[in-house]
Amino acid sequence: MLRFVLRRLLWAVPMVLIVTFLVYVALRVGTNPLASYLRVNQRASAKKIQQYIETNGLYEGFGGYLRGYFQWLQGFVTFDWPRSIKGSREVWPEFRDAMMNTLRLGLTATGIGILIGLSLGVFVALKPGGLRDTTVNTGAFVAISTPPYVSALILQLVFAVYWNRWFGSSLLPTSGVYPPGNRGFDLFLMIKHMVLPVTVVVIQIVAVYTRYMRASLLEVLNSEYMRTARSKGISERRVLVRHALRNALIPIVTVAAIDIGAILGGLIITERIFSYPGLGDFFLGAYDNGDFPQMMPWMFFFTLVVIFFNLVADVSYAVLDPRIRLGR
Repeated sequence: MLRFVLRRLLWAVPMVLIVTFLVYVALRVGTNPLASYLRVNQRASAKKIQQYIETNGLYEGFGGYLRGYFQWLQGFVTFDWPRSIKGSREVWPEFRDAMMNTLRLGLTATGIGILIGLSLGVFVALKPGGLRDTTVNTGAFVAISTPPYVSALILQLVFAVYWNRWFGSSLLPTSGVYPPGNRGFDLFLMIKHMVLPVTVVVIQIVAVYTRYMRASLLEVLNSEYMRTARSKGISERRVLVRHALRNALIPIVTVAAIDIGAILGGLIITERIFSYPGLGDFFLGAYDNGDFPQMMPWMFFFTLVVIFFNLVADVSYAVLDPRIRLGR
């Protein structure tokens, strides 16, 4: 197992370099950082323009792209990040705050959503075709079919707009991490501001994992080796806990790992609707401004997260099913 993990980590290094270089080239070509800089700084002198080109490594040609990429990479790992185009702000403090906000929102919503979704999937798989199976499946289908921006707007209307009309004050805030003007850490206020965006994400996750778990568990329960286990007199509870659930979780691990990686890259729609200052909102703002120094750290972080959680998925296979010999 250790040998497999080390081998995957070694392979991850060139993979990260190749993917981030391609992203670097795509952003250079697609956003044209120099044109974005000139659009924001129309009166910049020739000296300032040349300084910006050298600071960001905006050299031309394939060799110039390679030189610029490794110059950016060296600055990135040493935290010598170029300043943003708009406002000439330091990128790291803003990126760090956005990352922590997304981690807080994404991990909370993912943990709650997967736990509820898997529990409901097991609940309905034990009695397929019954009333509870039909009810939960219908609810999951409706939730999957409802776009996040629709459920977000409905929640905002109910708990903020209409609640204010009915009772004279909003029950839950609809934007931000804290109220305007708040200073310092306040756990209660943070949780209160997270309730609606977390609920929007949880709705989607619960719907998806309920259906995944139901389908996977039904397949396992109807398999030949499960019938053999029952014929040996093993209790239904032990068959479910010791054999069925463990095998049913194997395909779900892959989906969960990919989903978590994507979520931690930023919940773009949810964060924008709730004005939540996470990585998704950070990237949209950077993209709107063509702000290359802000976009590259986001892309690099997203690549690392996806590769890491794919490694987690592979290792989880061996934990759930010891027959899988990953080290060979």
